[in-house]
Amino acid sequence: MAVVQTKPSSTKVTGEELKPVLKQAGLKLAESVVQDFSLLLTNFEAAVDSLPDDREVQPRPDLEKYPRTDIHIPEDNEFGAWASKVTAKCTAPKSNLLAGRTVALKDNVALAGVRCTNGTAMVEWVPEVDATIATRIMDAGAVITGKAACENACMEVISSTSVTGPVHNPYAKGYSAGGSSSGSGRLVATGSVDLAIGCDQGGSVRIPAAACGIVGLKPTLGLVPYTGILGMDATIDHAGPMTKTVRDCALLLEVIAGPDGWDDRQPPVELWDRQPDFVRNVDAVAELPRNSMLDGVRVGVLVEGFQIPGQDQNVAASVRAAAERLSELGATVSSISVPKHIEAAIAWGCSVPASGPRGALLADSIGRKELEFTDRCDLVGDKLTQAQFDALGPGASYMYLAYLWAQKRYGPKLHARCTNLFKAVGDDYDRAFKDCDVLITPTMPCPPGRLAVAGYTDEPLKFMAMTATLLANTSPFNSTGHPAISLPVGFSPASEDPNVKLPVGMQIIGRKYGDTDCLKVAAAWERAFDWKTS
Repeated sequence: MAVVQTKPSSTKVTGEELKPVLKQAGLKLAESVVQDFSLLLTNFEAAVDSLPDDREVQPRPDLEKYPRTDIHIPEDNEFGAWASKVTAKCTAPKSNLLAGRTVALKDNVALAGVRCTNGTAMVEWVPEVDATIATRIMDAGAVITGKAACENACMEVISSTSVTGPVHNPYAKGYSAGGSSSGSGRLVATGSVDLAIGCDQGGSVRIPAAACGIVGLKPTLGLVPYTGILGMDATIDHAGPMTKTVRDCALLLEVIAGPDGWDDRQPPVELWDRQPDFVRNVDAVAELPRNSMLDGVRVGVLVEGFQIPGQDQNVAASVRAAAERLSELGATVSSISVPKHIEAAIAWGCSVPASGPRGALLADSIGRKELEFTDRCDLVGDKLTQAQFDALGPGASYMYLAYLWAQKRYGPKLHARCTNLFKAVGDDYDRAFKDCDVLITPTMPCPPGRLAVAGYTDEPLKFMAMTATLLANTSPFNSTGHPAISLPVGFSPASEDPNVKLPVGMQIIGRKYGDTDCLKVAAAWERAFDWKTS
């Protein structure tokens, strides 16, 4: 590869500057070629100097068309659920699909001019761009009323680590609202907003949806563009709707789905026939007679999904009963075994620390064609400072240390090994879908626990033990890309206090791009049964 010098460089690289770089890398160059390579690097610097400003090609919002006002940090943050408040809308919406509706964005979603904490004090950042889905929401007539609190660096599933404070369960103060989209879950459950966006790398939409008694969908990988959202790893990053009802979930999905030309996880625009019609399919189910809403639908109750260590039997019984009731709606319900389901969660737990912190914490997400936050790159180096590390919660601290350990001990091999295993796991799920149309598991194996005191920052082992089982049924489908929705189906006594009743979520998993199947089954159950009395 040759470097073409377009103009004289403002930086001249000398041999004396190159030698320490070589030494740090454990390399040597013959003295006879040091000068040649120094000149080549000088030319490289000239090429860098000649690059145009990338801000000119970033999707910066037209603030006259998409004005935002009243940006502030609220004194009353709804028991921890709000990170920031704003009023953002479109003056000339393209549709009225969400007219009059209010929406909260998880606080890792960029909205220009509004701080984006990502749940942590590690960096202070105010984005200059809007996420694609934020623009689409405003274009549909909705008003974005704020940013919902999320867990520290989006690496926790118990709602006690956000820089903005703990988020309390809407059904029991002092209990977890799930995570990492904790604020989104609570705000929808309490009616503080009509709709919310969550993001999900291992269960961060579905777990808070289950904990808060709402609907939460992790779409098929790539169905919804992740452009303009802080992620962890492009292979597991998903953004999805969190809503009170399945129809609202379908409606919000319809607004935000479809390629945007930035996110390479998505099919090219030319291959996208038309915008998916999720609402029409949900409405069609609701119009059918109760006992035939799911005629011909084969439901597989995933055996391994009920064999998670720490499985609460009240939760298991509630989900089994809810799944069996689908037969009253015309579905056939049977048991399905996918032994690799247990292996998938273990592989996720090895893969994410091996690579995730590189993008999530160090802003280094090379290898994908997607919008990069170059201004945020200036706030993070090639490693965390002590102050940045100290700003992390227990889960994020563990992730970073495991990343350093894995890089030292395994290099790229561990992540590569897990990636190969995920292909085999995904194939096993696909084989299961030859015998069923959807799979069923509990979303969370146990009810939400008590909020950790001060995040257990001085007791990371105790904190991590509380989270160990919560991702077991959700994380596999981030790695394989299958869609999965959490639907509230009942209540379970809290493990710590049988007098406290907390929501139970049933997870419905579909084939890739079978999001409609998940929505139809969820809509039928929701229409036929009252989850609060089931």
